[in-house]
Amino acid sequence: MNIEAKLLEIATYTLPAIITGGVTFGLLHKFFKNEENKRKFELLRENQRLGLPIRLQAYERIVLFLERINPINLMMRVEPNSLDPQSYATLLVHTIQTEYEHNIAQQIYFTQESWEIILKAKNSIITQIRRFSIEGEVKSGEELRTKLLQELTQTESASAVAISFIKEELKRVF
Repeated sequence: MNIEAKLLEIATYTLPAIITGGVTFGLLHKFFKNEENKRKFELLRENQRLGLPIRLQAYERIVLFLERINPINLMMRVEPNSLDPQSYATLLVHTIQTEYEHNIAQQIYFTQESWEIILKAKNSIITQIRRFSIEGEVKSGEELRTKLLQELTQTESASAVAISFIKEELKRVF
């Protein structure tokens, strides 16, 4: 037998084996890839199932935060006693800042856009309080409180706007 015949005989045995091996490799690769995707999907679904209550709790806490810093609710909770306007404003701002610091970790559950709106609401309320306290027309904390309450009942508060935005986001997310 010559070399060509031996090569042909070797090729007739090895070529089908190589093709069969290639097909087997491709099928096994596809199978393992599908199994990996199934495991990832199950893990994601389990994380969502476990994470949903935590995210809902974060939304609840932020709505509570926004309600607590709503100037009308805030001034009903924090009495001016005998403070001057600047001291009362400082007390209100301190209360807002304390509430914010208590809830700052909740930002990991919110989109960047919604967290920015929450911050803008907080800062807007602080700015309103500061502006009224330095205008000079009020002589006591009680007068500041009265003036703020009169002014703020005429307009929608920044916290109400932020709560509306969060409710809409919550509808989109869930």
